[in-house]
Amino acid sequence: MKSILITGATSGIGKALATHAANQGYRVIACGRNEETLNELSRYSNIEACQFDVTDLEDARRALATVKFDIAVLNAGTCEYVDIDSFEPDMFRRVFEPNFFGVVHCVDALLPRFKKGDKLVIVDSMARLLPFTKTQAYGSSKAALHYFTKSLEVDLHEKGVKVQAVSPGFVETPLTDKNDFEMPMKISAEEAAEAMLKGIESNKQSVFFPRAFGFILRLMHVLPTPLQKRLSLAMREKQ
Repeated sequence: MKSILITGATSGIGKALATHAANQGYRVIACGRNEETLNELSRYSNIEACQFDVTDLEDARRALATVKFDIAVLNAGTCEYVDIDSFEPDMFRRVFEPNFFGVVHCVDALLPRFKKGDKLVIVDSMARLLPFTKTQAYGSSKAALHYFTKSLEVDLHEKGVKVQAVSPGFVETPLTDKNDFEMPMKISAEEAAEAMLKGIESNKQSVFFPRAFGFILRLMHVLPTPLQKRLSLAMREKQ
């Protein structure tokens, strides 16, 4: 039975992935802060709870010091939107702590435990592909995370560790429930979990879902920057 470690497993995509992977026969190490949800997940015979805060380096090192896994999915994160008229630098720190440094902390804790044939999966976002309105904090954190992932892919190659980048679009989660704007092609957390696990098993370097939305945004991403700006301005006006 393969083992899959998932951070951010107490909510949204992470929780859906934990239950979906368990139902598919994986041994799951569900990581998160919410003790009640971890206890709920532990009712599955093949889900083991691991409680810690990814923003705390020492806590991550402690919790992951002896964990055994074949696949590590670093998924924990948050989202806040910038009000340009009430600019708040501390927001960037709040967003970068879990989204970027939380992943760095987990990688630091897991690096000594990786063995040849293991897989590291890092979840960013399609928001990194275009300069969307109000996403200066969130989009920047995910763009930084994607670069971090692709650089790790190079340096872990000789160790025989496969590194994958996963870029979701809009997924129905407690985070997106707070959004007050249109979210095209939004899918459920369960659909996202199914697509993510399928992508992980496919061994693709980069995984995008929903597929059609990923195709559209990647196409927009390669357009000339003046055209990208015009498109982003048009979407801002629509919101």
